[in-house]
Amino acid sequence: MQVTDFQQVLSSPVLAYEEGLNFFEGKGMLNETLGKLVEDLEKHDIDYAVIGAVALNQHGYQRFTSDIDLLLTKEGLETFRQTLVGLGYRPAFEGARKKFRSTERNVPIEIITSGEYPGDGRPKPISFPAPDEHCVVINGVKTVSLVMLVNLKLASGMTDPGRLKDLADVQELIKIKGLDELFADKLHPFVLEKYLELYRATAQSRQADESED
Repeated sequence: MQVTDFQQVLSSPVLAYEEGLNFFEGKGMLNETLGKLVEDLEKHDIDYAVIGAVALNQHGYQRFTSDIDLLLTKEGLETFRQTLVGLGYRPAFEGARKKFRSTERNVPIEIITSGEYPGDGRPKPISFPAPDEHCVVINGVKTVSLVMLVNLKLASGMTDPGRLKDLADVQELIKIKGLDELFADKLHPFVLEKYLELYRATAQSRQADESED
């Protein structure tokens, strides 16, 4: 019997592994849900950009994820709630305002709205932008730009001890995308030193590996 519930898939190591392989090939439940979600958002003229792990994958860093993180404006969130909840999407739990599930596959969808602050949620020089301000289209999906993704990841990891994986994500992007010191010129001053710290650590690690070879 074919399992059609994403949560059941995640609860099985074998099925989760298969879903992960499919995900990296652009297939699987999560990608199917993402495709339908993008179609629904564009059909209802809701500006959006994918962020989080989906955005990492869009930019070439393969990391499996168990949900879809979406950037909307506050108005876009309200339109989503009024037009799409009940038509393919439902609140993740009673009273949920920004956490949803796809009805068909039960894939979690978490929405961040423009103006919120990454990491600890406290005011800082970097905030989530409007979806159309720092957006590129990759494989037909509107995706937060690489520069903004790095800005947000650094600001998050710098201010929330529980989000250190965001710093690790940036370090992986540095390796995979071949980002260098010049890339720092594109970043917000708030995160500049942390980026350079991660870049230098990555460069030192690479040099050590090369010397062993």
